[in-house]
Amino acid sequence: MTVAVVTDSTASLDPDDAAREGITVVPTTVIIGARVYTEGVDVTSQMIADALRSSVPVSTSRPSPETFQSVYEALAATGVEEIVSVHISSKVSGTIDAARLAAGRVEIPVRVVDTLNAGLATGYAAGAAARARDAGADPAGMVAAAEEAARSAMVLLYVDTLEYLRRGGRIGRAAALIGSALSVKPILTIDDGQVTPLEKVRTSSKALSRLVTLAVEKVATYEGDYDIGIQHLANADVAASIADQLCERLGRDAIAVDEVGADIGAHVGPGTIAVTVSAR
Repeated sequence: MTVAVVTDSTASLDPDDAAREGITVVPTTVIIGARVYTEGVDVTSQMIADALRSSVPVSTSRPSPETFQSVYEALAATGVEEIVSVHISSKVSGTIDAARLAAGRVEIPVRVVDTLNAGLATGYAAGAAARARDAGADPAGMVAAAEEAARSAMVLLYVDTLEYLRRGGRIGRAAALIGSALSVKPILTIDDGQVTPLEKVRTSSKALSRLVTLAVEKVATYEGDYDIGIQHLANADVAASIADQLCERLGRDAIAVDEVGADIGAHVGPGTIAVTVSAR
């Protein structure tokens, strides 16, 4: 059976990695001011950071059911017999709803996976599905691999301000911190699909140091190999420093450092640092 893996651009997959693993990425829409852009095509994270700093309105939109349907039908036309579609948490985005609607409109089976996670954690889950397929798993086994990768993942998020999450409606249980946002630097995570406070730290330097420690502690719980990645928005020097610290403590030669995608960047804001780990 020929099975395709699909995800959305919030998964933050490098285009070369997606192509190598045979993963099709459906782009989200980003609106800056009155202009509409397509993530991964004509909008950059730096454009998002510049707009947010200049108080230009920035918003995002999920792929439409018609977009998903078009992607699914195009894959079917190439001989694909089934699709595993792996996406960002249903509790922060309507992407899953659009994928499910599209799945009901196409002739081949589409299994839609709600990772209850976001960013690289979704990307790692899609990668797990692709590796399972290449190792001979059937679609049910691919779904199980994606779900296990998503469950094992931890997203550790440092943001300069909660304001952008609040504006975008993605703040989840972290809303409880709004009143104390000026006196603490929260470390956030994704828990049960929602943005959730993990720890409250008094200074930025202590929060970033704690980010490293928490990532190391999480990796220690994995029995085998793992994925790890660092993302930032307009904070490259700090992200590189975090990578150096993690390499030293984990005994790794290198850890990938990238800017967050435009869609996620619009919700977390400039200065963000994210560390994501996931068991392989």
